[in-house]
Amino acid sequence: MRGAVVWTREFEVPRPAGRAGPARRTGAEWPVLPDGCMDLLWTEGRLLVAGPDTRPYVPGGAPARWAGVRLPPGTAPALLGVPAHELRDRRVDLADLWPAARVRRLTARIDTAADPAGALETLAVERAAETQPPDPLLTEVAAALDAGRTVAATADSLGIGARTLHRRSRAAFGYGPKTLARILRLQRALRAGARGASPAEIASHTGYADQAHLTRELRALTGMTPGRLFRHREPLPSRAA
Repeated sequence: MRGAVVWTREFEVPRPAGRAGPARRTGAEWPVLPDGCMDLLWTEGRLLVAGPDTRPYVPGGAPARWAGVRLPPGTAPALLGVPAHELRDRRVDLADLWPAARVRRLTARIDTAADPAGALETLAVERAAETQPPDPLLTEVAAALDAGRTVAATADSLGIGARTLHRRSRAAFGYGPKTLARILRLQRALRAGARGASPAEIASHTGYADQAHLTRELRALTGMTPGRLFRHREPLPSRAA
């Protein structure tokens, strides 16, 4: 699965009051930010899908271990068999999308695997072999918007109308191309910030009109100021699929 990323993370349970031993970080205090992707998720006893986000999402702290396959923009609907807009800003059990008996078997297989992340990756690869590949036109849409092209220029270059582009984008990405462009621009800004660029440099180099525009967009999509976002941002542990 080209572009997919397999990741793992542990959200450790804090020590109860009065219990001996060191307190442990939960890992759940930092939100998941919109990135255009969708995730196939495993946590002990459950398989879930994280739909495309348009706002920050703060994970719950109860489950201790997570593994996921992060699917690039536009690729998950073919794998899951459901339009992306039906999952926008949602976390749903895979059994809500696939036959429950099949999901129970798959969950048990991953629960008992020595490497749950590897088993989840294998599940995704097997499923991809059973389904049609993602629409290559939508892959081109995501690439063009990520390169900073306008929605109008993208539609013209691909020879499709604005309404058709919007309809197909909702099914593939979960929202229209303008929202996708904003989210991909956010990700470019986050990468620039992680490299140490100043807010003014980020605004200039990643497609914002000015620093004030950058600040407004970051607040809208992440709920944070540039200072807090770039000072405390944590990368997601992952390995390429």
